[in-house]
Amino acid sequence: MSTPFELPAEMTIYSAVEIRDALLAWVTEQGAKTSKALEVSAENVSEIDGAGLQLVAALSNTDQHWQLVKPSPVFVDACHALGLSAWLDKVQANA
Repeated sequence: MSTPFELPAEMTIYSAVEIRDALLAWVTEQGAKTSKALEVSAENVSEIDGAGLQLVAALSNTDQHWQLVKPSPVFVDACHALGLSAWLDKVQANA
């Protein structure tokens, strides 16, 4: 079982590089441990912009399957605003 990646409270263009580096390192580490879907928790996200959502979307360009867990209300609103509701549908299906 993989350890969920906890997205930080602030996911904006100002923190994008640091988050990207941490996220890619986590994908590499967890991907070597399991073939199951990796979990990304958005529980603590309180501020997000397009750059923050792009980081999460970039996970789809890796060889690892992933799933969103525990999205915060702010994360949910951002997904709806940018047409990424499919991520939320998968969360509800797994609940």
